[in-house]
Amino acid sequence: MNGNKNRTRFPMAHTFSIVARDLGTGRLGVAVQSHWFSVGSLVAWAEAGVGAVATQAMVEVSYGPLGLVLMRAGKAAPEALAALLAADEGQDIRQVAMVDAAGKTAAHTGARCIAEAGHEVGDGFSVQANMMKETAVWPAMAEAYRRAEGDLAERLLVALEAGQGEGGDIRGRQSASILIVEATSTGRPWADRVMDLRVEDHPTPIQELRRLVHLHRAYRHMNRGDERLGEGDVEGALQEYRTAAEMAPDVEELPFWHAVALADLGRMEEARSILAQVLAINPDWAELVRRLPQAGLMRDDPELMAQILALVPVTNGTSF
Repeated sequence: MNGNKNRTRFPMAHTFSIVARDLGTGRLGVAVQSHWFSVGSLVAWAEAGVGAVATQAMVEVSYGPLGLVLMRAGKAAPEALAALLAADEGQDIRQVAMVDAAGKTAAHTGARCIAEAGHEVGDGFSVQANMMKETAVWPAMAEAYRRAEGDLAERLLVALEAGQGEGGDIRGRQSASILIVEATSTGRPWADRVMDLRVEDHPTPIQELRRLVHLHRAYRHMNRGDERLGEGDVEGALQEYRTAAEMAPDVEELPFWHAVALADLGRMEEARSILAQVLAINPDWAELVRRLPQAGLMRDDPELMAQILALVPVTNGTSF
């Protein structure tokens, strides 16, 4: 196949990425940045208890799902990648990396990938890049990942930041994504997905991705609060709600649900100041409060409801 045909047939996700298995938790992840719209929808693939794949350069997207099929069938990452490459006439324009649930890794950079291009395989991870500004991009990613502390998401972000710090994609920046799944499968893919975030089009996609990861963590605290409340652990739930609100103070929904939980538990004095602040930002939250008892999400207490609705600022002209 000549170059023109390749460009016509395959999307060009010239990019830098990392696939990794966390040595502590066994979680599997992929993170990527590129000057290409919605790069994560093409490049990043992962399945709990199976593996993770990054397929880029002149992308053959099927390396993602087929790589997971082969690893799910018991092939180690190097075997799975070798099998797919052997069947691909366009392997010289591919760049692919895989890590399996045991931490075995494999990577391929085709001879015709646009320079600067290369990869580095480490203990339970692989970094790869093509059409980069400098050859230092992927070694910097590998070193940053090895040295990074924190959970898998943090270490993947640090690797991307290191790649961008060495110049990144020669074309510039546009999109980024991060995908993390659990170490073992529950048989429910939606429950096994730890994090799945994409920045489709942004002038500083890694920075925006980091913001979204932080927000994701805040909402996870909120969700854990709901779980603990359902288990009867009231103080544990309230602590999770407080943590969520403190992590994302600009998102009024997080303190709103914290305050609703307090009010519903008969702790209106604690809820009062939180609700007052939320209602000052957006009085429509008061209308939502009115709808909660019918949905079974708050006790039906007219006196409590009156106390909450009285907190709506009079100056906004809203009447309840």
